Amino acid sequence: MIELHSSPTPNGQKVMIMLEEIGIEWKHIDVDINVGEQFQPEHLKLNPNNKIPAIVDTEGPGGSPYTMMESGAILFYLAQKTGKFLPVEVRKRYDTLQWLFFQVAHIGPMFGQANHFNRQARDNQYARDRYNNESLRLYRVLENRLGASAWLGCDEYSIADIATYPWCKGHAERGVDGETFPSFMRWFIAMETRPAVQRNNEMAAEIRARMEKAAKNKSVINMYDTKDNGERLARATSGKDKA
Repeated sequence: MIELHSSPTPNGQKVMIMLEEIGIEWKHIDVDINVGEQFQPEHLKLNPNNKIPAIVDTEGPGGSPYTMMESGAILFYLAQKTGKFLPVEVRKRYDTLQWLFFQVAHIGPMFGQANHFNRQARDNQYARDRYNNESLRLYRVLENRLGASAWLGCDEYSIADIATYPWCKGHAERGVDGETFPSFMRWFIAMETRPAVQRNNEMAAEIRARMEKAAKNKSVINMYDTKDNGERLARATSGKDKA
């Protein structure tokens, strides 16, 4: 059994898709980052970085429970555990890992910054231009890669595709379409036809609605306020934060 402690963010959905693809028994344990549940002591034991997702594998290495944070590492762990979606052939394996790390190091951070400044700090035109332009450049990198390869990592569907797809749902906001990015759109459509991806998208909407209902009458935090987040973490780990 895999316990997924998470929210339906792009990083959370990576793991949801993987769990659906491998067909392992799992359950979602809601961690609402909008109300600060990532700072609760029980979650910090799973992820000291006060982020999601985190997993608990009740039958981890050696047969005992094992916890893991960081979505890219979780995908690699689940691929290793099940022997699925990470090629065995050495060159394909390394190609897949390169593109998994490309998502973790570039797609996630840059798309995340673009989303932040476009939604939370629209008056900062320099930052918006910087991250929107970099996001568009990264879409071009994906387009070039997918023009040469059926899937992102290699000629097989893999954890590189699973990691990247949730971050690309907002491609239309960047002006990415079939005319200018045909190879990317071919890949994106292929991703959305996969049953596991379709189940993920349905579950993500259900979880989001469930969290919104549970959050009524709770105080919403500004999860983008890094100073406040640092202070919350300090209080939580010192045992002084009872909120």
